[in-house]
Amino acid sequence: MLARAGREAGRGLLQCSQQLKHAAWLAPAPQRWNSGLPVNIGVLFVPQQEAWVVERMGKFHRILEPGLNFLIPLLDRIRYVQSLKEIVINVPEQSAVTLDNVTLQIDGVLYLRVMDPYKASYGVEDPEYAVTQLAQTTMRSELGKLSLDRVFRERESLNASIVDAINQASDYWGIRCLRYEIKDIHVPPRVKESMQMQVEAERRKRATVLESEGTRESAINVAEGQKQAQILASEAEKAEQINKAAGEANAMLVKARAKAEAIQLLAAALAQQHGNAAASLSVAEQYVSAFSKLAKDSNTVLLPANTGDVTNMVAQALGIYSTLTKPQAVKTQDEIPPAHKDLQPPSMEVLKVEQANSS
Repeated sequence: MLARAGREAGRGLLQCSQQLKHAAWLAPAPQRWNSGLPVNIGVLFVPQQEAWVVERMGKFHRILEPGLNFLIPLLDRIRYVQSLKEIVINVPEQSAVTLDNVTLQIDGVLYLRVMDPYKASYGVEDPEYAVTQLAQTTMRSELGKLSLDRVFRERESLNASIVDAINQASDYWGIRCLRYEIKDIHVPPRVKESMQMQVEAERRKRATVLESEGTRESAINVAEGQKQAQILASEAEKAEQINKAAGEANAMLVKARAKAEAIQLLAAALAQQHGNAAASLSVAEQYVSAFSKLAKDSNTVLLPANTGDVTNMVAQALGIYSTLTKPQAVKTQDEIPPAHKDLQPPSMEVLKVEQANSS
C-alpha cells in the first residue's frame, strides 16, 4: 500500500512538473500596460486606441491596427499590447535638497502617452519604471537649482522644466510626457516652524506699516479738515463783517433820511404860527428832563450858579437858537407873503406863563 501510494505520488509530481513546463513554454511574454495578451486564433479584432505588436517566428512582423485583422496561427504571435490612451503614473515620494540646503519630500503625478508602439516595445525594457526614475532624477536636479522660497513660487516653471527633460530622454522610447504635476511638498518640522515665524513676522510688519499709513492718513485728514474749517470760518467772518457794514450803512442812510425828514417837518412846523413858542416848550421840557437825570451816573456834578432859574435857562437857550437861526429867519421872512408878515412871535411873558403851567 505504501509503495503503491509512493508510486502514485511520484507519478503525480511528474505530471505536475510536465504541466508547469508546458505552461511556461506557452506563457506569453510580459507586456507593459495590460494584464494579459490575446491568443492568435487567426481572426482578431483589435479595439480602438490599442496597438498590437505581432512577431512572426520571433521577429517583428507588423503592428495591428484597430478593427479586423488576420494572422497565421502558430507562426504569428502577439508579443506586446500598447495602449494609445493617456496614461497616469504616480511618482513615489522622494527626497531632494534645495539650493539653500533644505531637504524636502516631494511626490508627483506624471501624464504620458505612447506615440510609437514599436519604440515603446523594443526601445526600453520597462517604460513605466524608466519614466518614473527619469522624473525623480529630473526633479532632484531642478530642485537643487532653486531655493526654498522659489520652490513654492515657481511650481509651474518647475513642472515645465521636468516635462522638457523627460521628453528629451523619452523620445527614443516612443513615449511623450504631456505634463507633470507636483502633488505635495513636505517640509521638515523645524523648517516649517521657521517658515511660520517668518510669515507671522511678515504679517506683523504689514500690520505695522498699515497702521502707520492709517495714522498718517488720519493726521492728513485732520489737518485738511482744520484748514478747511479755518478757511470757512474766515470766509464766514468776512461775510458777516460785510453784511454788518452793509447793514450799518443802510441803517445810517435810513437814520439820515429820517433825520432829514424830521428836520424838514420841524422847519415846516417852526415856520408856522406859534412855532417859536412850541420850540421854547420843547427846550424847556428837555432841560427839565436833563436836570432830573443829574447825579445818577456819577457823584461829581457841575452846575451853573442859577440852576433853579428855569426861565433864565430857557431864555438863554432861545437866545442861542435865535442867534443860530437868524439868517434862516431873515430869509424866511423875505419869502413869507405879505399877509403873514404882521404875525409876531409871542412875548416872553406868554412863554413864562405857559412854562409855569406846564411845570
